[in-house]
Order: sequence, then C-alpha cells, then structure tokens
Amino acid sequence: MKNEDIEKSHTEAASVPAVTANRRNWIIGGLGMAAGLAGALVAWQKFEPHAVMDEAVQNFWTQSFEKPEGGNLSMQAFQGKPLLINFWATWCPPCIEELPLIDAFYNQNKSKSLQVIGLAVDQPSMVRRYLTQKPLSFPVGLAGFNGTELGRTLGNAQSVLPFSVIFDAKGRLLAQKAGKLDQSDLEAWLKKVT
Repeated sequence: MKNEDIEKSHTEAASVPAVTANRRNWIIGGLGMAAGLAGALVAWQKFEPHAVMDEAVQNFWTQSFEKPEGGNLSMQAFQGKPLLINFWATWCPPCIEELPLIDAFYNQNKSKSLQVIGLAVDQPSMVRRYLTQKPLSFPVGLAGFNGTELGRTLGNAQSVLPFSVIFDAKGRLLAQKAGKLDQSDLEAWLKKVT
C-alpha cells in the first residue's frame, strides 16, 4: 500500500468511532431524558386519590392472600383501623429501598392502631428468600403477578412498583402513590388518619 492509502485508511478508521461515539451519546442522552420524564410523572403522582370505583374498593376487602410463612392473610380482618398497603417486589430496587422506612414507620405507630401490609407482586420463593434475609415486622401477603391487576383496580394506572394505597378506619380509599415513599409521605398519611 502507498503512504497516501495508509493515511486515508487511518483517517477513515478514526472517523468511524467518533460518529459511533456521537450517536451513542445521543442515544444515552435520549434514554436519560426519557427516564427523567418517567420519574417526574411518578413524582407528580403524590398521595392524591385518583378515581377508583367503589366496587373495586369493596372487592379489595374480600381478598385473601397466602402468607410467606403459611396461612392466609384476609383483608377483611384489617377493616376498622387505618391501613397502608404497599405493593412491592424483590426485583424492584425502589421497593427494597423503601421497605426499611415502612417497617420503621409501622413499628413507631402500631400502638396507635395503624396497620401496614406488604403485598408482594413476585414469585413466592423469591419473597421467602428475601424475608429470611431481611424480615419485616408487618404482615406480608403473596399477591403474585395478579397483584399488578389488583393495584390497577386501586388506581395504579401505569402498573408501576412500588405502589401504595391508604385506607381510613371505615375502609375508604384516602390516597395512592405510584413510586417510592419517603418520610414526608408517611407523615402526611399519619395526619390524614389520626
């Protein structure tokens, strides 16, 4: 090969990675923007009640779920006291991040007749394994992947996890939140039900 041909091939080879890198940056930037918009949508859905039919709420109170340790968890048994339901899964990082906060909240307020239930939208074996390593003080029900549909009937239109709902002592749905809970969310709930 001649020197000019060698220089030309090196110049062409050098420009290919620059184009590929530029395209990759645009793709990464676009994905980042999409993730940011999705996060903003979830954050926008603070604890505000969305339209849920009374029938869906009444149906919720007839539900029963298997417990990881065996036996059944009947929602009807939790009527008469304020209740926070948290839909979560072991494969959901924000769910796992918020569980210690919810557990601490439950332990601080259970003497005030406040109740918390975690409904795992996951495989039973994964939930059992997780709870063996990191036990929770509040009851957990195995909703399985049917929990996604149950969450949707309670206002989780995007079917995202985590998803939380709050019921008052009369069994009325007070609020919902799609996305990770924080301390201010829990304090706001406490004010609504006490």
